[in-house]
Amino acid sequence: MAKKQNKESQTQLHPVAEVRIGSVKAAIWRNEGESGPRFNVTFQRLYRTEEGKWQSTYSFGRDDLLVLMKIADATHTRVMELIGDKRKQRQEQPAA
Repeated sequence: MAKKQNKESQTQLHPVAEVRIGSVKAAIWRNEGESGPRFNVTFQRLYRTEEGKWQSTYSFGRDDLLVLMKIADATHTRVMELIGDKRKQRQEQPAA
């Protein structure tokens, strides 16, 4: 039997944060678990087609790799900030 999910534990439709340098970006996704929030990250590269329409891909070329590394580092820092913010909120809540 499947567990019934409440509103907070459902998968979010929008990332909680994004980090972008040029055409490479990371999206940070928050998922609520029994032991608190967990964060996952997706990376993508944006490009324009010959018709001028924006598209994205999960494939990276040689020239994207250093940018991808920098974004991964900045995204790790942002995730740690999000975790710290959540811990701070829990500490500030009055005890019941």
